[in-house]
Amino acid sequence: MPQEKAGQLHPSWQAIIGEEFDKPYMQALRTFLKQEKVAGKIIFPPSPLIFNAFNHTPFDQVRVVIIGQDPYHGLNQEHGLSFSVPEGVALPPSLMNIFKEIEADLGVKMSQKGDLTPWANQGVLLLNATLTVEMANAGSHQKHGWEAFTDAAIAALNAHREGLVFVLWGSYAQKKGEIIDPKRHLILKSVHPSPLSAHRGFFGNHLFSKINDYLSKHGQTPIEWQL
Repeated sequence: MPQEKAGQLHPSWQAIIGEEFDKPYMQALRTFLKQEKVAGKIIFPPSPLIFNAFNHTPFDQVRVVIIGQDPYHGLNQEHGLSFSVPEGVALPPSLMNIFKEIEADLGVKMSQKGDLTPWANQGVLLLNATLTVEMANAGSHQKHGWEAFTDAAIAALNAHREGLVFVLWGSYAQKKGEIIDPKRHLILKSVHPSPLSAHRGFFGNHLFSKINDYLSKHGQTPIEWQL
């Protein structure tokens, strides 16, 4: 089903969580974003890419959910997928560590391309808790409503799908994942891949092979993580 306009929520998600747009918190968020733009602030990602994670990974095609916190706030970094950067942009430190762990876990060689769109197209929902940010101002759009919207998305996946893998890196993602039913889904937790914490249990956790083992046991094609 084609979308009417760039940046709209994919129809499969619209059918599940579209009613969120009519709630007061989303109306307040819309007003906040308009005010920020009127004030001359640069917002990332650009409007057509805000729902990029949902639009690359339709609701019924989600198999793995990787929860991030904020979009990147650096110029040219953010394109609406958690941990991902557009092709040609240098790898951020956390993504470098993710690639190191994939190489060690799966015995593959990763390129230096940080665009994770191929993962999203295989059913990996790369979901940030907050979907926008002001340039060069980390966390600036937290607690303005996005968290409730992304909670609604996680709750819908938890309730209406079975056998998904939820990847919770760090305390923030783990707190956001408290609504996930471990009897219905696989929950994988570790410290965040940030250089500040990766050596305390992210490296060596074999998370990517665990994801693929679970998918295989449930009759699904493993994710091709190599980029």
